[in-house]
Amino acid sequence: MSAKKYDAGSIKVLEGLEAVRKRPAMYIGSTGKEGLHHLVYEVVDNSVDEALAGYCTEIKVIIHKDNSITVIDNGRGIPVDIHPTYKIPAVEVALTKLHAGGKFDKKTYMISGGLHGVGISCVNALSKKLVIRIKRDGKIYEQEYSRGNAKTKLKVIGKCDKKDTGTEVFFSPDEEIFSVTEYDYRVLETRLREIAFLNAGLKITLIDERKDKKETFHYEGGLIEFVKWVNKTKDVLHKPIYFKREDKDTILEVAIQYNTGYQENLFGFVNTINTVEGGTHVSGFKTALTRVINDYVKKKNLLKGGSLTGDDVREGLTAIINIKIPNPQFEGQTKTKLGNSEVKGFVDSITTTVLSEYFEENPNIAKKIVSKVIESAKARIAAKKARDLVRRKNAFSVGGLPGKLSDCSKKKREETELYIVEGESAGGSAKQARNKETQAILPLKGKILNIEKANQAKALSSEEISNLITAIGTGVGESFDLNKLRYGKIIIMTDADVDGEHIKTLLLTFFFRFMPQLIEEGKVFIALPPLYKIRKKKDYYVYSDEELKKELEKIGGNVTVTRFKGLGEMSAEQLWETTMNPKTRKLKKIYIEDAVEADKTFSMLMGNDVDGRKEFISENAELANLDV
Repeated sequence: MSAKKYDAGSIKVLEGLEAVRKRPAMYIGSTGKEGLHHLVYEVVDNSVDEALAGYCTEIKVIIHKDNSITVIDNGRGIPVDIHPTYKIPAVEVALTKLHAGGKFDKKTYMISGGLHGVGISCVNALSKKLVIRIKRDGKIYEQEYSRGNAKTKLKVIGKCDKKDTGTEVFFSPDEEIFSVTEYDYRVLETRLREIAFLNAGLKITLIDERKDKKETFHYEGGLIEFVKWVNKTKDVLHKPIYFKREDKDTILEVAIQYNTGYQENLFGFVNTINTVEGGTHVSGFKTALTRVINDYVKKKNLLKGGSLTGDDVREGLTAIINIKIPNPQFEGQTKTKLGNSEVKGFVDSITTTVLSEYFEENPNIAKKIVSKVIESAKARIAAKKARDLVRRKNAFSVGGLPGKLSDCSKKKREETELYIVEGESAGGSAKQARNKETQAILPLKGKILNIEKANQAKALSSEEISNLITAIGTGVGESFDLNKLRYGKIIIMTDADVDGEHIKTLLLTFFFRFMPQLIEEGKVFIALPPLYKIRKKKDYYVYSDEELKKELEKIGGNVTVTRFKGLGEMSAEQLWETTMNPKTRKLKKIYIEDAVEADKTFSMLMGNDVDGRKEFISENAELANLDV
């Protein structure tokens, strides 16, 4: 990939910076934890763009003790010559003008990630202090900024070897903007590891000065190592299948490996950005995989009657699709779905050709995959029979809905809520407490099946899971249809004890594996019932031990403290007031921060990785607020 001269003329400007501080969430997603970490990704993305263009081999990210950040790369260094239009150094244009950067000049970067070029200028606007150092042409340049404005002129502060080039960005997030200012090592570790996997040979070092911790991510094997890493807690059927193809300025890389489990793990990346909602690259791959396996099965006469569905061929599949294209068109500001229509055919065509050849040349691996897929198809047919049986059982209830569901009277989806409640006792309280117009209640009989350890046939033959799917209305797998969702919010409400936490985890596993789109669309919530009631003249409800301590110090005197062990212990009035009244309740929205990490965590927590589970529980025990 050839890139032309990188100088001030390469920096194109689309608009000014003023709006960023007024509406930061529009540009970085939020002013909470997500947005705080997004600042780091934006700076790192600039360095990755240099790596994609062939100029950067090493990136270093340092978390300082005060939660300020330094990102250092050995790329070419941002241009420092005077910009032809703005008559200021090009680096100052990149840092102070929104939508300014080399990405808009196709000669400079044929391929880039970065958030529509708003990257480093957004970081500058939202930092109380930013210092940039550039090594270029044998000189070291430095400039300081605050909240988007230059505090000093760009000046030469030293000399360096002409071959020694790169950019160093130090920034301190502005607490006037961010509600959270403490960086989470694990969140950065996950994203940086992902970037290293996706850019074979690129070395990324993460240093945490707060804990004296250092980690280096460097994978010469790229996607092959990535797919092995995702599958490391699973029993795999074969060595990874890997292919890479280039056409003009488009590069497609795919790694595939089946395991003996029942979950589908399909991760799509565009220019190193994790497209959690998929898009045309993922659609093209899915179509090709289904076609190739169906053609192979028919050719070898391995399945009598009917054909395999997409769900059949993807059971137990782990696949990573990494495409690099010059003009990615993303749906939404945060780049979660690729929209380029031409990509679907490109990925479909290459995948079909490569996999067809691979199956013919590797009959032993083909046989293992096809056997797994045919078993999945048999299970699907059995699941359909099980579903039909459950439907017949529920035929007496209104509109085929589960008999235990106490539905709400309003039909307008966005105004309604479904509470999934642990146990008959809590279900009874919730039914009395609820607003009958807008709140539906579905009580569960104890713990639902752990679907991490069950195939779809077994899961769908479970009455509790079948009731859940029927009540929600969307269907699962390929038949999932968000338009058929019956409620605006799905709220999990369990006791604050070990059993309650286990049921909550089982339900989250169900949603993540069977209906991840509901989580992606922000429809799944967890109710937060209070842990304690403090009585002194009037009642106060508190939600954690820490909050209890603060309230007791504030209230003072000899007060009565009641610990709620279960939802069933509360009166209907208390349950409404504390947990179900939209005006006073607390809800926690569930979202997927990183799909790869989420898959790994669910596999470890709910699968067969006993050692990993023990380690996770011991590391995170202090975060759980349980009555054991």
